[in-house]
Amino acid sequence: MTEVSTAPGTEPAEAASGTTRGGVTIKEIAQELGVSVPTVSKVLNGRGDVAPSTRERVEEALERHHYRRRRSGVVPAGTGLIDLVFHRLGSAWSMEIIRGVEDTAAQSRTSVILSGLSGEHRPPQTWLDATIARPPLGVLLVAANLTPAQHQLLDRRSIPYVVIDTDGEPPADVPSVGSDNWNGGLVATRHLLSLGHRRVAAITGPSDMLCSRARVDGFRSAHEEAGVTFEPGLVRTGNFYVEAGYEHGLDLLSRPDRPTAIFAGSDMQALGVLRAARELGLRVPDDLSVVGYDDLPLASWVGPALTTVRQPLAEMGAAATRILFDLIAGRAPQVRRLSLATELVVRESTAPPPRH
Repeated sequence: MTEVSTAPGTEPAEAASGTTRGGVTIKEIAQELGVSVPTVSKVLNGRGDVAPSTRERVEEALERHHYRRRRSGVVPAGTGLIDLVFHRLGSAWSMEIIRGVEDTAAQSRTSVILSGLSGEHRPPQTWLDATIARPPLGVLLVAANLTPAQHQLLDRRSIPYVVIDTDGEPPADVPSVGSDNWNGGLVATRHLLSLGHRRVAAITGPSDMLCSRARVDGFRSAHEEAGVTFEPGLVRTGNFYVEAGYEHGLDLLSRPDRPTAIFAGSDMQALGVLRAARELGLRVPDDLSVVGYDDLPLASWVGPALTTVRQPLAEMGAAATRILFDLIAGRAPQVRRLSLATELVVRESTAPPPRH
């Protein structure tokens, strides 16, 4: 796990008091277990100087009594921080989400800390320990989610969280912000089929990510809509990075019955496809049409300029941050499931298929 602070912030204050649904306090829980109040407080604050067996007993009692830390409902501007957690950092895609989060957080003078999970979709115990010890005002998870046990631990400490571009269906009580990935796959493929392409390949992201599956479903639906046979062998699974687009692109375009168009699951994958096409002596769009996904700033600068599906990444980050601030302030968000629209941006990398 990597972590970097992106803005200075003040240290969070000590844990606020709290009660259970039955009105049981920390003091009463401590008396029940035969431990001191500071020991219970240390567990709540993620302090490491508590014996594991004692920590387990305290956590069990907190859960049994449905303990929830009390929030004041008022967060002074310029205090605290929010934790923005990516399943993987370091791409232009993540920078767009960061921009949306930081711009929105800056309006409340709230600091943002970035955490990377090295490609994992579930935070490790080290992240959880650091988060509880910090603690942040709230957490934003990108293409990741918490286990039920992790969810309970944050909920018990009144640390709300929101999921952005979730890897799967989050629990009903967890707000999420995403985009219409099914429609993105549909409009990209519909565009290629409308140009006359009949052998269209798709390179998608990890199969365990909901967005990947939704885009392939849209890809398949466009074929069905047009009465064109869907060929599963033309769908390849990788990651959303350049290497996957390049490797799958080389393989697909080296076939004797190569596709005349490729729908890539990200703009970065599309860049890999463009390189593979160049190495094989294929011209885009004369010999091959390519559609990307995301509409990153670089999409309009590559040659040829990339036709792509615009995913409102910065807007997704901003919307999730606004929902998180509602939760931090004790307000019910106006919406708990938000799916923003995607749209096709047609540029220079698509054209009718070559005539033979």
